[in-house]
Amino acid sequence: MTDVDASVTRTPEELPAVVTRLFKGVVYAEGDEKLWQSLLGLVSQVRDYVAVLGLDLILDESEGYAFLKSREDADGTLPRLIPRRQLTFNVSLLLALLRGRMLEFDTNSSELRLIMTEQDIADMVSVFLPESSNEARVLDQLGANIKKVLELGFLRKLRGQPGTYEVARILKAYVDAQWLEEFDARLADYRTSLGGAGTNDDDARPAVAHNSTGPAVTPHTAGATEAEDR
Repeated sequence: MTDVDASVTRTPEELPAVVTRLFKGVVYAEGDEKLWQSLLGLVSQVRDYVAVLGLDLILDESEGYAFLKSREDADGTLPRLIPRRQLTFNVSLLLALLRGRMLEFDTNSSELRLIMTEQDIADMVSVFLPESSNEARVLDQLGANIKKVLELGFLRKLRGQPGTYEVARILKAYVDAQWLEEFDARLADYRTSLGGAGTNDDDARPAVAHNSTGPAVTPHTAGATEAEDR
């Protein structure tokens, strides 16, 4: 093999660092500009590399994020790299409402960043509480639900502004056009499920989950999706 051939076939020096970072979670352009530029220059190599592991690279250059997602395996023969886990119904409700708010925001505002306070989120959630529920108890759980959504990466704390969050635009990556068309119906289903659940423990309600190294929500039925640990 000639020296020219070797230079063409060798692994780019940046590739291991880029792939390793993707395995740790979502990569944002604003978080590490140097890494982001390396990723943009290695898109085809990254796709080929992770495909061997049954993963796809999801990248949105305009929104400035990228993450790895498990490929759909209809026959169940492909070993899963990332174990599944369940999210509670209230967390799934919060995610659905945040996605709806982002859709409204993008339609009516020219701003790029959707900023919400804890009070904004509480007001948004309270609209969907059944009259018979213990509203105070449910709202007391809001902090734990927000923390979970933070861990998933759909909310980000704003520095120097306690109780204020940016809704991460990556949330758009996990909701397809069909889901958006059925959004109002799904929220009605959520309301019905909440009404039927009464004041039972959250774990007894329908659950949601995610299926990527970053946050991922793939809605199927009201309050029911599948998930994987990072």
